[in-house]
Amino acid sequence: MRRMGRNVGAAPRRLSGVGRRLRVDYPRRGRRGLARLVPSWRQLLGLLLLCCGTVAALVAYVYSTVRIEDVNASARAEATVYYWADGTQMAVVGAVNRQAVPLSDIPPSLQNAVIAAENADFYSDPGFSVAGVGRAVVNMARGGQIQGGSTITQQYVKNTYLTPEQTVDRKLRELCLSVKLSRSLSKAEILQGYLNTSWFGRNAYGVQAAARAYYGMDAKDLDPGRAALLAALLKGAQDYDPSLSEANHRRAQARWRYVLDRQVELGHMSRQERAEYTEFPEPRRQSVPTGLSGQTGYLVDVANKYIAQRTGLTAEDLGRGGYRIRTTFDRDSVERLRQSVDSATARTLDPERRSTDRDVQVGAASVRPGDGAVLALYGGPDATRHFTNNADTAGVPVGAAFKPFVLAAALQHGVRSAGSAVPPPPVSADSFYDATGALVSGTPLSPQERAGTGGPLPGGVLPFATGLPTLREALVGDGDGVYSRLGEDVGLAKVRDLAVSTGLLPQSMAPLERRFSAGTSTPSAVRMADAYATFAQDGRRTDPYSVTSVTYRGTRLEGLERPPGRQVLDTEVAREVSRAMRDVAVDALEPGTLRALGPVAAGRTGADERLRAAWFVGYTEEVSTAVTVFRTRPGEAALLPLSGAGGPGVERGDFLPLRVWSSYMAATLPGADDAGDGASAAAR
Repeated sequence: MRRMGRNVGAAPRRLSGVGRRLRVDYPRRGRRGLARLVPSWRQLLGLLLLCCGTVAALVAYVYSTVRIEDVNASARAEATVYYWADGTQMAVVGAVNRQAVPLSDIPPSLQNAVIAAENADFYSDPGFSVAGVGRAVVNMARGGQIQGGSTITQQYVKNTYLTPEQTVDRKLRELCLSVKLSRSLSKAEILQGYLNTSWFGRNAYGVQAAARAYYGMDAKDLDPGRAALLAALLKGAQDYDPSLSEANHRRAQARWRYVLDRQVELGHMSRQERAEYTEFPEPRRQSVPTGLSGQTGYLVDVANKYIAQRTGLTAEDLGRGGYRIRTTFDRDSVERLRQSVDSATARTLDPERRSTDRDVQVGAASVRPGDGAVLALYGGPDATRHFTNNADTAGVPVGAAFKPFVLAAALQHGVRSAGSAVPPPPVSADSFYDATGALVSGTPLSPQERAGTGGPLPGGVLPFATGLPTLREALVGDGDGVYSRLGEDVGLAKVRDLAVSTGLLPQSMAPLERRFSAGTSTPSAVRMADAYATFAQDGRRTDPYSVTSVTYRGTRLEGLERPPGRQVLDTEVAREVSRAMRDVAVDALEPGTLRALGPVAAGRTGADERLRAAWFVGYTEEVSTAVTVFRTRPGEAALLPLSGAGGPGVERGDFLPLRVWSSYMAATLPGADDAGDGASAAAR
């Protein structure tokens, strides 16, 4: 019995000892302070082995469950459909522009160029890049996108089997599918599939469609120089299509030279052959599918750019099909804007008889002030013939239409005292510069009172004897000098920041020099319409948006919520700017031009031979619209003089945007014939 008792008593001690041996010594005993939190090398090694085991198990599970589907079924993409704001169909892009060709019809020079540019170890790798996987892991650890340097096999898998999303799950499935595909297909079959499914821009999938889109020839007829450019486009056609912008052209040339030089390094091309290709092979002009003719192509272009900004989806992703895109565009408003432009240009311009009427371009945009929805655009006569979107392009100086931002900055911030011990007076729309060059405030006189005034006003100031107008009056006519001085007195940086806060893009702002306040910046018509809508909304800004929802095969994408509004100007400042623009309308407009719309404000340019652009921007409570007119020859960035356009009897440059604006607004706005509509505008 005694022996039995000893055995019973001994068991708990052995179990306790086992428990002590299995216990994780963390925080570590026998150490003090922060040293207790430092794990031992055994603990670190154990943790590393546990993580590696978990990852290995996960990879093994995904590898065993992932299946290679039928390639042909996966490659059949749905079209992407765009809808008007009312839900009716606007445009169908696709199905995918692809013509598959066998590898024997793809010249070795093109195959080598693609391998040199994308995956030099293609013929020897196991379907994935260890270094690329490492970069993906590092990016994931840093919180960035789950991406790394993908091999040709991985890119083919993504093109054919997977969605373009950047997630750990998709990247892991891509890796496993790449390994399986490398074991089931030859390298030649993988390369052929990749070259027939890759996106090259211009809505071209595969080398055959790309060769047609860029050079108007079959892929088998490409020489090594042209082949090198197509290989360069695989890095991202939106950044390397040389026809899209000067920056793209520079990048494309550099990438093209790299692809050729890289082939020499890899032994795919001799130095003698490389020396034959020194002249960049310019592709032909970009064309647009006929389904995107008229204004539709411009609308799709703006929608795609907005989606890319908010979701990261590129034109390549959308071009693969399967997306349903609901836009903010109003079909009737788009048609009315087009008719207004066509009618005004037909009445005014005669390019067959007058050389000054040739190459005249019109761009326009209409935005809803309440929430920033883009209702209508006019990007040019036809997106299939004139691809540049005049409604959403930079490079056209905004001129005197910029003055309201300068006035708003003066009202918001006041003017600097320039070292004087006397603080400057408060600024109002009725402030003016006196004979000494000081900005003073006073009660404006009527023209009749001004004509008979010879004595000083209270305080000894002679405001009207100098001939200088009030800030309100200088919004129209030849007030550039007044507003250039006002901008410097306020501070050009403050003027710029206020203009940006209302909705203009920072990159469209001109250098801060004296004429900055006279409108040397180059915002788009979309941004000008939206920025003026800030005044219409009493200083509350809402960013413009053109898409309300996107679904992919039934799943709604995130990131396209309506932009929130925010107050960027004092309410009274915005209202005073609006009142100032309304008050000068009668003097600015031809009799009866906009009287049907109510009190409309407008500024006009002088008869200046250097005039390069004309603007008219205006708004009501329901709609804010900007119209710009300029001259430029196709393929040239420089603007031509606008003076003389419309015939020798036309002395001013803003007649055409004014006619477009008034025609469109009269046709669009409900109750536009009523006199009390309360429209406001500023023009150049």
